[in-house]
Amino acid sequence: MCGSLKLAGLGSILCFVLLALSSRGLAQGVKVSDQQAAELAKLAIGGLHREYPNKPSNVLASAADVRSPKELHPAFYGCFDWHSSVHGHWMLVKLLKSNPEHALAAQSRAKLGESLTVEKIAAEVAYFQTKENRSFERMYGWAWLLRLVAELRTWQDPDAVRWSEALRPLEQEIVSLTLGYLPRLSVPIRTGVHPDTAFALGQILDYAKLVGDSGLEQAIFKRAKEYYGGDRGYVSEFEPSGEDFFSPSLNEADLMRRVMPREEFRDWLERFLVYQDERSHRKLLTPVVVSDVTDGKLVHLAGLNLSRAWTLAAIAESLPEGSRWKESFALSAETHLKAGLEYVFSGHYEGEHWLGTFAVYALTGVGR
Repeated sequence: MCGSLKLAGLGSILCFVLLALSSRGLAQGVKVSDQQAAELAKLAIGGLHREYPNKPSNVLASAADVRSPKELHPAFYGCFDWHSSVHGHWMLVKLLKSNPEHALAAQSRAKLGESLTVEKIAAEVAYFQTKENRSFERMYGWAWLLRLVAELRTWQDPDAVRWSEALRPLEQEIVSLTLGYLPRLSVPIRTGVHPDTAFALGQILDYAKLVGDSGLEQAIFKRAKEYYGGDRGYVSEFEPSGEDFFSPSLNEADLMRRVMPREEFRDWLERFLVYQDERSHRKLLTPVVVSDVTDGKLVHLAGLNLSRAWTLAAIAESLPEGSRWKESFALSAETHLKAGLEYVFSGHYEGEHWLGTFAVYALTGVGR
């Protein structure tokens, strides 16, 4: 099986992960070895404090706002864009928790400590408090920031406690922005890229549950059911678009399995993704091919395979035994994971600055 993979360089070690899948599937995630953890951590470390190339998305209110990425975002300026930097930090934390002795553990801690200081986070908070940037990274970056916070808050480690405390003002700012935004978002954003509402709500709901924020949790429950509870007859043949790294339909289902009891979720899913025959939703369940890993937009499709893998696996796990989609979703999750891993270690920064995060998320069963 591994011989057929197009993995390059250090990424070839992930063949062993695929061999593990053949024996136990993706339902509970895969135990990443220390060697694999170091390989994945190397991707994040390579970009975390690499300032250029960079894609800022700030609003310029005056000439004074024409500043370098590091000046604008002293904590999260690397990895090409703000959200990738944030989830690169999350990936290092996740791998330190699961593999505290991997070869790059000390370097990972040093990199995290360099970013997550009280002074640098204060500058990040101030950025969000300017009128022109209240919607900056809404809600994709917000979701990853709270995922990072949740990872730190559930790790009994002295460094994690310090970093978590440093992040608290930004955490509070993002929670406040979220609670202020949801009542004003009359309909959800359904897309295969960053602004997708369902993805963000799923991540932020996990954060709310982990930290015990019942007000935020209830706000998301309410909005999720209002946005998606009546959906039915989804036409999945229109997915994906050419630059997608998400499946809007699977993100939606991945959110709804978090807010509905198991039997209710099964009934909702059967209304949403109607089964007619064995050809139903075949396109949704079939991995996609990336035509050019050097194109920063087209390589999004590699991430689509990985995000489909984690949503399909989580949905399958949430369905009761005997449900129509349970087995086919679980099998599709594995084929999508295998396809997605082929592109993680491409040697090209266009994908390598972010795909490691998606691989770690899919491999380790986050959110389940």
